[in-house]
Amino acid sequence: MARPLGESHKRFLQTMMVNGIIDGAKARALHRHCCEAHGAHYAHDKLDDFIEVINAQLQPMFMQIRKGMSEEDGLQYHALVNMAETDVTRMSTDYADNELELFRKTMDLIVDSDNGTASSTDILNCADSLQTKKLKKRETEHVLNRLVQDKWLNEKNGDYSLSTRCIMELEPYIRMLYQDQVKVCHICHNVALQCQTCENPTCGIKIHTPCVARYFKGRTDPRCPACEDFWPHEIPDVYRPPSSQSETQSAAKENTAPAPTPRSTAQTRRTRRS
Repeated sequence: MARPLGESHKRFLQTMMVNGIIDGAKARALHRHCCEAHGAHYAHDKLDDFIEVINAQLQPMFMQIRKGMSEEDGLQYHALVNMAETDVTRMSTDYADNELELFRKTMDLIVDSDNGTASSTDILNCADSLQTKKLKKRETEHVLNRLVQDKWLNEKNGDYSLSTRCIMELEPYIRMLYQDQVKVCHICHNVALQCQTCENPTCGIKIHTPCVARYFKGRTDPRCPACEDFWPHEIPDVYRPPSSQSETQSAAKENTAPAPTPRSTAQTRRTRRS
């Protein structure tokens, strides 16, 4: 029988509902804050157990707080994901049909690319070939901004990539739809889009850039972990995030905002028509 949620669990879940996704440092800070605020037992190494109590209650609603890694910096994140469906139709309450089609075409471009990104120019060109309803340039830019704001896409210097939250939530769909194109990281075994590839034509394994940094750290003669050919790519430094006490306290405060008021059906319909 699942344990009932305490006030500390409810506060943690409320914050996850507001944010959707938070990094590991903020999750640990939030765990401590929630426990201390409600007089619950706190143990710094029990975050996974704490979240399991919440997930047991979320299971009948086909939701889960899932842990995953960012392809960009290798940091660990926690995201509240919907497990009821395995494709982008779960986004249909927030996006119109042509906006969803644009998102799918953006995913196609990202998966087909060599570096896991799609340029804004290529995405804008896709908007002219939508089967549902074509989008003007300004409308396309507005949709892309919303997708970034809603944490489905990341944008950097005009290039778009799938966000950590998107990959964590849609990974089963991505693996199914792009099974002949998408590979997994040889090190962490998660979907690899932003990665380095072994140039041996009989090998071709992929490794996330952060995984490359950790795996080859300190090796003067980097060799492919699968075929042992020389690894010709630049070995990046291991990313080390700031971890001051003030930032940790700030993260806890930022992540305990009150939950937003749910949108009414009328508001949802207006959003879909916009």
